[in-house]
Amino acid sequence: TGRPKGAGNSHQALVNRLCWMQKAYGLDASDSVLQKTPFSFDVSVWEFFWPLMTGARLVMAQPGAHRDPQLLVETINHHGISTLHFVPSMLQAFMTHEAVESCVSLKRVVCSGEALPAELARQTLQRLPAAGLYNLYGPTEAAIDVTHWTCQPDESISVPIGQPIDNLKTHILEGSLQPAVRGSAGELYLGGVGLARGYHQRPALTAERFVPDPFSDNGGRLYRTGDLARYRADGVIDYAGRIDHQVKIRGLRIELGEIEARLLELPSVQEAVVLAQDGPSGKQLVGYVVPADSTQDEGALRDSLREALKAGLPDYMVPAHLLLLGKLPVTPNGKLDRKALPQADASQSQGEYIAPQSALEQQIAAIWA
Repeated sequence: TGRPKGAGNSHQALVNRLCWMQKAYGLDASDSVLQKTPFSFDVSVWEFFWPLMTGARLVMAQPGAHRDPQLLVETINHHGISTLHFVPSMLQAFMTHEAVESCVSLKRVVCSGEALPAELARQTLQRLPAAGLYNLYGPTEAAIDVTHWTCQPDESISVPIGQPIDNLKTHILEGSLQPAVRGSAGELYLGGVGLARGYHQRPALTAERFVPDPFSDNGGRLYRTGDLARYRADGVIDYAGRIDHQVKIRGLRIELGEIEARLLELPSVQEAVVLAQDGPSGKQLVGYVVPADSTQDEGALRDSLREALKAGLPDYMVPAHLLLLGKLPVTPNGKLDRKALPQADASQSQGEYIAPQSALEQQIAAIWA
């Protein structure tokens, strides 16, 4: 996804993270943890060291196993795996396997790296009733994870990222570093012992992302995540997408994650992502959908998706293009690879041009001409 930043974390931050995880989820000698995340991804740190520091068993998956649901099912059942991690994109792929219910040894399924769709959380808890599902959030710049949430079968539209782990703190701030009104979105800032020292040999970027903590009297720092979040009334944090996933089209601000969430609510949709792409007439919204039923007529599915979106969103938030894919592209770490999504074709536009009919429509068209 670009040039690696090289965040310099401290032993203190990593030990704090591991000790919190043991306190929260309690491994013992009867547990087996599957290490399947590539070591270039920060999750691999706790996959390696958590079982070793608690006397549990560490099982090394075959290379590439994190992308192979069949191999994962076989590995889980052969070794009696009790604990493993999924990026939500890979959990979605795992849930397509017909033998998921056979993985009765699973006790803990940990998710992080992407927003966890509520429907995927419900499906996981339904098919793995003996396992807990835990949604963690955090960047590499704060020692892997900083907030946690235990998923419930009745999750609503979105799965929250929860509350801070031990010795970490969160602030949701407006542009002036003032606290955002509860319930409204602002940028999520992190503080506490988990913060990295900065970026290796990149002082300018370090100064940009690690800023003085205005709420600290002893020279503390905060890390600017670039993520939008909001506090619920009970203090639980909802993730609201990346700041750079907010787009402006014809003067209207659009949150791409809101459109994605609407698509994912539909039973005909297995996976979905929305991008803003440059087109002949400026920026336009493009939706990428993996259908739940690959045999459904594509034209009829596109029409039904548009009608469903129009029922819950303003017209300007309905994608001009809907592309149906067999699967979404992912990076080597299993995260969604937005850059690998195909460009929209003009032939897949929302519909044929219809000239303004009424006098009011003609006046509006003249304004935008």
